[in-house]
Amino acid sequence: MGKRKIGVVSAIAAAAFLVVGTAAVADDLTPVGAERAASSDGLVPAFAGRQSPEPGWEYGKYRGDFWKHKGEKPLYSIDASNVEKYATMLSPGQIQLIKQRKGYRMDVYPSHRECQLPDFAEENSKANLTGAKVDSTGEMLQTAALPGVVFSEPKTGAEAVMNYIYRYRGEGLEWSVITTVSPRAGSSDWIDETGPQTLYFPWGKPGKTAPQDVDQLNYGIWSVVATPPALAGQGYVGRLYFDKDTETYYYYPGQRRVRRAPAYTYDAPIIGFENQYLMDEFNMFNGHIDRFNWKLVGKKEMIVPYNDFGMYKYQESLHDVATTDGIAAANRRYEVHRVWVVEATVKPTARHVDSKKVLYLDEDSWLALIGEDYDAQGRLWKVRESYPIPINELDGACDNEPFVQYDMISGRYVFDSSSFGQGSDLHYYKEVNSPKFKSGFYTAESLRSRSER
Repeated sequence: MGKRKIGVVSAIAAAAFLVVGTAAVADDLTPVGAERAASSDGLVPAFAGRQSPEPGWEYGKYRGDFWKHKGEKPLYSIDASNVEKYATMLSPGQIQLIKQRKGYRMDVYPSHRECQLPDFAEENSKANLTGAKVDSTGEMLQTAALPGVVFSEPKTGAEAVMNYIYRYRGEGLEWSVITTVSPRAGSSDWIDETGPQTLYFPWGKPGKTAPQDVDQLNYGIWSVVATPPALAGQGYVGRLYFDKDTETYYYYPGQRRVRRAPAYTYDAPIIGFENQYLMDEFNMFNGHIDRFNWKLVGKKEMIVPYNDFGMYKYQESLHDVATTDGIAAANRRYEVHRVWVVEATVKPTARHVDSKKVLYLDEDSWLALIGEDYDAQGRLWKVRESYPIPINELDGACDNEPFVQYDMISGRYVFDSSSFGQGSDLHYYKEVNSPKFKSGFYTAESLRSRSER
């Protein structure tokens, strides 16, 4: 493979922002485009690559007990008393969270760069250097070798965010999900919704697959409500495509009918959460990107959530972790890493409740670790954090299903995709042969036949 350079990005004028690196040859980059070397200040270590779990791990055992660095202690903590000292390495949303939420604390640990795709996905990532293509708008992926990073040298913000949208998560995963929304002001009533959920990625199996090979289906999602009793039995199926609008279907037990929800995309509120949670906020960002102009701002060293095994302790009670003051500091872990900063502003021709979004993407995994939304008046509105770990079932590739979203105006927050109190862990499948992981499972007809039994 010949020499190649990191795509040129624009620097940001603010003194707090440091654009990291200007050029690198191929040997200095990983197959997904990350710099192999440590940072000049030594805060970001050199790329170490995938690490096996300690002997004895199997699915169902707490993952953190088998991580080789499990005994580490924090290097320091950040709270309201010292946040200004670290402000240049924090996002505006992180700074406001620390200042606004009573007792909010970030414990910062030694950094580890061990997220790495399986070999077949790395080979696909190399092929995508010349093979991945977008359409004339630059906002829709036309073809790529999947699974793999589609644009390891992104030239635009749209290409960078596609790396997250089309990230590798195996062929599928399933878990019993808990979604919670904190009480409104003056109330003590939480919204706690539980139920099984599956995600299916038809292109995620080992090998090489193009969107055309799977009828342009990016992923299917299915879930059903188990609790609270008032919503029990309510079911949902979504089909998200590479090249066309999402298809969404709901089953309502009281009506015993499946209904299509054609407008259930973008900034439509998700049913049951008092307008606190929008469709494209799921898992940091979800769906098509065409309502925004995406700018690749640059790369920066930041203190970000990383190796957050404490967010996967499914044996712990939900509200020992999701407290009235936010997600417990003891379950969160932060490290210094290099991230790509991507800024999205709503198009003049489009409608969205957000005027701007900012995503902070990890250089090693392309996972969105922090997200920020701004309202129509330009005020910081919502701040999101996701909690990545290396996934043993996927040969050390990292994922970030659990995430939290703080509303900086109302004071409420949403915590979704965790398994706290559910009795079982998230289960990833590198390759799977099951009716739940077939395209036909994610249709209105299938939802109807399962729901009306």
